[in-house]
Amino acid sequence: MTILVTGGRGHVARSVVGQLLEVGEKVRVASRNPTAVTAPDSVEVVGADLTRVDSLIPALAGVSKVFCYADPAGIDSVVTAAQDAGVGHVVLLSASPVTAANPGANPLAVMHRAAEQALLDSELSWTFLRPATFATNTLQWAQSIRREGVVRAAYPEAHTDAIHEADIAAVAVRALTEDGHVGRAYLMTGPESVTQRQQVEAISAAIGRPVEFVELSPADYRATLAQWGADAVEEVLRHLAATDGVRQPVIDTVEVVTGRPARTFAQWARDHADDFR
Repeated sequence: MTILVTGGRGHVARSVVGQLLEVGEKVRVASRNPTAVTAPDSVEVVGADLTRVDSLIPALAGVSKVFCYADPAGIDSVVTAAQDAGVGHVVLLSASPVTAANPGANPLAVMHRAAEQALLDSELSWTFLRPATFATNTLQWAQSIRREGVVRAAYPEAHTDAIHEADIAAVAVRALTEDGHVGRAYLMTGPESVTQRQQVEAISAAIGRPVEFVELSPADYRATLAQWGADAVEEVLRHLAATDGVRQPVIDTVEVVTGRPARTFAQWARDHADDFR
C-alpha cells in the first residue's frame, strides 16, 4: 500500500518522504503545485487541493496512511476523502502551543487545535505530532546573513527548544510504519535550550565566517516583522520576552520513539549551511 504525504514542498514533508523511502515504503506526494515539488524518481507526485474533496479522491486511491499538516482550511476535506477512501491512519503535524493553559490566546494554537478536533471527531485513527519551535524558523535570517553577515532581532538571550525537521519526520515515520502510535499525541522538542545569540554563533561556525547579532528594540523588531500580520508578530514578541534569559524545558520524545537522541541546533546549522552561504 501507498503512504500519501501532503504539503510536499515543506521541510518536514520532504524529510518524511526521504525517510519513508529509506525503510522501503511506497510514497505518493500531493501538492497544490506539483511541478514545484522536488522528489526522487520513485515517488509519485500528484496535484491536489486539500480544500476540495474531489481533488483528493485520486490522490488517495490505494493509500493506506496519510501524513498531513494541520491546516483547518483543508482538514475537513482531508477527513471526508480519507474516510471514503478507507485510509487506515493519519499522522497530523500539529504544534506544541495546543497544550498551553490558554491556547485561545495564540492564533497558532487555535489553528492547530481546530485541525486536531476534526480528526478527533472523525472515524479515522490518528497520531498528533506537537513539535515546539522549528529550527527552520531561523531561515528568516538567511538573506541578511548571506548579504551582510548580520542578524537583526530583539531579545538575543531569549531561549528556544528548537527541533530539527528530520527529528519531527523520524517520529512521523515511526507512527506511519509501526504499531503502537494510534491515539498518541507526541510533544517534541530539540535536545537543548539555546539562545538566539547561540543559534547565530552555531550558524557562523557552520558556514565558517563571522555573523554579528545586532540587537533591536522590540518596537524596531516589530516593524521588521510587519509582513507576518499583527497577531503573529505580537505572539512572537510575547514569546521572546517571556523566554528572555529563561531556559526552556526539553523533552526526550524523539529518543524514546526513535531510539536515538534528537539532533542539536549546531547539527541543524551544519545541515543547512548552504542556505546561509
